[in-house]
Amino acid sequence: MSKKNKLRIIPLGGLGEVGKNMMAYEFGNDIIVVDAGIMFPDNDMLGVDYIIPDFEYLVKKASHVRALIITHGHEDHIGAIQHFIEQINVPIYATPLTRGLIEGKLSRNNAQHKANIKTVQAGESTHIGPFKIEYFHISHSIPDSVGLGITTPAGLVVHMSDFKFDHTPVDGWPTDFAKLSEFSMRGVDLLLSDSTNAERPGWTPSESVIGPAFDKVFAEAKGRVIVATFASLISRVQQVADAAAKSGRKMALAGPSMVDNVKIARKLKYLEIPDELIVPIEQAGNMPDHKVVIMCTGSQGEPSSIVGRLSAGTNRQFGLKPNDTVVLSSHPIPGNEESISKTINRLLRQGANVIHDGIAPVHVSGHAAQEEQKLLINLVRPKHFMPIHGELRQLKRHADLAKQVGIEEANIIVVENGQVVELVGNKILLGERIPGDYVFVDGESIGDIDHDIMKERGQLARNGILLIDISLDKFSGKLLHEPEILTRGFVTPAEAETLLPEIRKRVMQAVNGGDMDNEKEIVSTIKSYLHQETKRRPMVFVTLSKT
Repeated sequence: MSKKNKLRIIPLGGLGEVGKNMMAYEFGNDIIVVDAGIMFPDNDMLGVDYIIPDFEYLVKKASHVRALIITHGHEDHIGAIQHFIEQINVPIYATPLTRGLIEGKLSRNNAQHKANIKTVQAGESTHIGPFKIEYFHISHSIPDSVGLGITTPAGLVVHMSDFKFDHTPVDGWPTDFAKLSEFSMRGVDLLLSDSTNAERPGWTPSESVIGPAFDKVFAEAKGRVIVATFASLISRVQQVADAAAKSGRKMALAGPSMVDNVKIARKLKYLEIPDELIVPIEQAGNMPDHKVVIMCTGSQGEPSSIVGRLSAGTNRQFGLKPNDTVVLSSHPIPGNEESISKTINRLLRQGANVIHDGIAPVHVSGHAAQEEQKLLINLVRPKHFMPIHGELRQLKRHADLAKQVGIEEANIIVVENGQVVELVGNKILLGERIPGDYVFVDGESIGDIDHDIMKERGQLARNGILLIDISLDKFSGKLLHEPEILTRGFVTPAEAETLLPEIRKRVMQAVNGGDMDNEKEIVSTIKSYLHQETKRRPMVFVTLSKT
């Protein structure tokens, strides 16, 4: 095979981290992109709403990008679509439910008019330039998920995305093993596979184990049951509806994304919930508590979510009651453990009974564990293997599993975001590095917040701030009045009684004595004094005006 037959695989998100998944495949002058997700910020990323991939490489080659292909409807795969199509408006290929969820999300952000979405079904194929994309069904924690068989002049690539081998899925639609075997017979040149649970031995339990757990919780709950999960976890909504029906409860939905997603999934027949089972949240508030279940968002302890507001006593539509049972039906996203723990404690203080997957099987992972990952490799028997979707330690562990089942080490490649991989001839090689950093979204600001600003926000949060306002006579250079000092998050009231007069005195002496005539010198002097007295380093700002 000639050097011209070179496929470039470009990871822009999801490798070296959990979330914001995005992968580009480039052959000659044609590029297809798989997924465009978001990632939730770490606790130290103050003020950041979410993070999107850095796809500047694609923006520079926008005329070469032919399509955006979406594997399923979770936020870490569709959350950044709005930002993507604002800069690269290409056709989006998605299965019916995934399409509905994308359209709902874009509609909420007033961006639906920009999208050109084409519906595809598992079992179908699409020809885009030199690429032939075959969509095949895979089990995950949301219906209508697909993996991709991507045939290129450089060989056949299987992009597995998020999956598990659930033989008894809630929707009755297991992974398409026959298609995986067919790919193996044709010869797979490269397999890319989800590494999220690469450190978890054994098999991931079936979604079907959750039903009996919900039945038990609903039967034993004395008051209302409030189930918190991701708005896109459609299969969980069906399980809650089934348990509600068995226990004689009505189901109410809270939160715009939950309401919209359930409406979309019911319309497309991915949820089988009778009309009489669902009641408006306002009606639920007037019903006997033991007849109500409320589904809402906030299982990750986000302060602005419904569960976050319930725990703080600030939710407007409804509040917690002492006999309420709150079920957190999701697994903590890495980095969210502390936030979830604090939320649980606040819920308990308000008298609620809290159930999570550490207490009862009210959640199972949607990702394959080690035995499933090994089975996939044995089914597909790829020439080369590249672990995706996970932190570096998970990617490395997945690579070890591949070696255990017979993939030669030389044919396994582990990379993080921004490291281009090339499939050429019978080899897999490292290409160049491109930017693969975080792009922070903060309100209307996209990409304007950088790591330096994050560092400054951290300093402000840890050490506080001190502001000094100085007004000088423009002719004499003398102070017009005593400096005004404002401090936040730095000194206690007792410390302020001694520190602030001394700061004011030092500034007045220095300015009137002519020792300091610019802001930088004053900042330096006051910082030194404060560290000497308090051993703390607040951020010091000086405004100096002459009138």
